[in-house]
Amino acid sequence: MQVLIVEDDPRMASLLIRSLTEAGYSVEWASDAQVGGLMLQNKKYDLLITDILLPGTNGLEFCRQLRQRYPHLPVLMLTALGATDDKVEGFDAGADDYMVKPFELKELLARVRALLNRSLRKPIPETAYRCGDLELNPQTQQVFRNGKLLHLTPKEFKLLKFMLENAGRVISKKEISEKVWGIDFDTGTNFVDVYINYLRRKVDKEFGRKLIQTRPGAGYYLDCSPPSSSAP
Repeated sequence: MQVLIVEDDPRMASLLIRSLTEAGYSVEWASDAQVGGLMLQNKKYDLLITDILLPGTNGLEFCRQLRQRYPHLPVLMLTALGATDDKVEGFDAGADDYMVKPFELKELLARVRALLNRSLRKPIPETAYRCGDLELNPQTQQVFRNGKLLHLTPKEFKLLKFMLENAGRVISKKEISEKVWGIDFDTGTNFVDVYINYLRRKVDKEFGRKLIQTRPGAGYYLDCSPPSSSAP
């Protein structure tokens, strides 16, 4: 596994190189973001370890830039800044993990293993979901009904995707609230019904066949069965 370290402190870089090399990794070092960026262009790395406080382009901006070119490259960010806001800023910049100096080398190696294992288990890209003339593409985040583009909000998209994943199965309001919103269902609220109605207006209203169905007292489901045809 190829690891690139971007660190301006030679002593810290030497310590990291020695520890990672002894653990069996192939390690290379850049002293600033500019050199690190050039190395990333010329070679494929499995993991990037970068400091935040770098000369010139700092580690946060470096991470933002490389995320555009290398969206799947695992990034472990190192810094002396340990406040919660600093950590949030690091994650917002695109870091996958964040360690505050000083740290134990055993913990660093454990974080490295976890990031590399996670990258090896990348999910297979999802294919489009279909239900009759309805199509949802997770890659493009687009939904079509009978060839017409439907404009859904992010939450409507997530709800429809969940229903497509469970097409034909009656899904309770409790399960929808837990899986789509990540919260326990409050029987005193009707937000699930509200969003189902939002979806119906966009997915069913202008089309002859209604795909979103209600099972009274049980929940909702997508009817993807072939339309019945009358005998001549």
